[in-house]
Amino acid sequence: MRADAQRNAEKLRRAAAELFQERGLQAPLKEIARRAGVSHGTLYNLFGTREALIDDVIADLAGERLEEVAREALVREDAWDGFAYYIERICELQVSDPAMRDVITGRYPDAERLMAVCESARVDSVRIIERAQRAGSLRPDFTSGDMVFVFGTNALIAQAAKDTAPDAWRRGIAFFLDGLRSEAAHPLPTAPLTPRQLHEVMANVTGTPARGQRVTADTGADDGTP
Repeated sequence: MRADAQRNAEKLRRAAAELFQERGLQAPLKEIARRAGVSHGTLYNLFGTREALIDDVIADLAGERLEEVAREALVREDAWDGFAYYIERICELQVSDPAMRDVITGRYPDAERLMAVCESARVDSVRIIERAQRAGSLRPDFTSGDMVFVFGTNALIAQAAKDTAPDAWRRGIAFFLDGLRSEAAHPLPTAPLTPRQLHEVMANVTGTPARGQRVTADTGADDGTP
């Protein structure tokens, strides 16, 4: 890559990091290019798709943050405390960082490196769940798919209440956690969703864009994000 292209790519990375954390991963690509001081076509030529830019800018950072939360949860002496810490901390990340909100709900499934990060986080969440279940403190029918629902719901509530009652999510999560204790468990009315059902439901919740959308170079149009 030429020196000028390298400089432009670095300016785009910095601008994207700022805007993604301000507005979420759906931040307009044209605005990223403007903040970087380059043309929309330059962004297209260097990165090609929103997902490629997300992978370049966000994947490693998201991986570090999610790994840190899981690591702290797993070293807690009490397995329930570790489980509750994990739920609360991930929900807090959704509230405080719009980019992480989109990461945690899997908004851009074509971002391959980011999806690998999410899969690693899912594996960690299974360990945290099973540890609390083995300890007898977490109801045995709770699954990692149920945890995805928790985070998807929290993302919607946090977004809707951010200006009116930014801490409202904490009350909901406290009620939710009390209901997950093994001594509070009652038989559930339905089976857990299949992986395919879960994927389709979360895509509807997050408004996941169609797969393979690209930046349009010749018209300068964005990729469908307002």
